[in-house]
Amino acid sequence: QCDLTGWWENDLGSQMHIFSVNSQGDFTGEYHTAVSSAQKPIKPSPLHGSQHLDEDGQCTFGFTVNWKRFSDSTAVFVGQRFVDASKQEVLQTAWLLREKVDSLHDDWKATR
Repeated sequence: QCDLTGWWENDLGSQMHIFSVNSQGDFTGEYHTAVSSAQKPIKPSPLHGSQHLDEDGQCTFGFTVNWKRFSDSTAVFVGQRFVDASKQEVLQTAWLLREKVDSLHDDWKATR
C-alpha cells in the first residue's frame, strides 16, 4: 500500500515530514527547504496535500506549501511514489512556485 507518512529528503537537502494520511488520503506536514531566494531566514513551512490510496504502492499525490513564515510565496507539488530496484522508496515530483509581485505588469516573472 502507498503510505507517504514520514520524512522525505530531496537531492538539494530539503526535507518534508508528512505527519499522517487519513482514510480519505488527505495529509498535513511541514516542509524544511534547503534553498530560498527570500531575504529572511528559512523556517519550516506548513504543507497540505492529498494522495490516492493505491494498493500497488505507486500512488500519485499533490500538496501545497505556504512559505508564509519567511516569504510571500506558495508552491504546489505533484508526483508519484515508486519503489526502485533496490527497494528504496522514491518520490518523483514536479513543482510550481508563485512569488508575490508588486504589480500586474510584473506578473510575467512571478511563477517558476
